Amino acid sequence: MSSIMVLLIVLIGGVATAFQAGVNGLLGKKIGIIEGSFVSFLTGTIVLLILLLMTSRGNLGPLVQALHVPKWQLTGGILGVIYVLIMIFAVPKIGTATTFVAIIAAQMLMSTVIDHYGLFGKTVPINSYKVIGLLLLAGALFFIYKSSQVQG
Repeated sequence: MSSIMVLLIVLIGGVATAFQAGVNGLLGKKIGIIEGSFVSFLTGTIVLLILLLMTSRGNLGPLVQALHVPKWQLTGGILGVIYVLIMIFAVPKIGTATTFVAIIAAQMLMSTVIDHYGLFGKTVPINSYKVIGLLLLAGALFFIYKSSQVQG
C-alpha cells in the first residue's frame, strides 16, 4: 500500500474522530460522561466482534497470543478510555475545535518525545523544524481557545 493511500486513510480517521467527539459529547451530556463512554465502547466492541468473526474464519489464535504479550502492551484500551472520557467531558464545555487542537498539540509534543527516544521503534531526533512546529501548534491552541471564548 502506498504512503499516499495510508495518509488518505489516516485523514479519514481524523474526520471520523472529529465526528466521534461531537457524537460522544452529546451522548455524554444526555446520559452522563462515564455512561456515554461505556455505551461508546460497547457499541465499538460489538462492531469489532462482528468484524473479527467475519474476517478471522474461525481462527481466534491471535487473541490467545494476547495472553503472552508484555502486560503493558494491553494498556491501549485503558488509554482509549481516558481519551474518550476526556473528549466527552471537554467537547460540550470548550467545543470540538478547541478540544481537538489541545489533543493534537499534546499528541504532537508527546509523540515527538517518544520518537526522539525511540520508545516504540524508530528513533527520530528532535530538530529545529519540530520545535517550530510545536510552537506554532501552541499558538494555534491559544488563538482557537481565545476565539471560542469570544464566541461563547
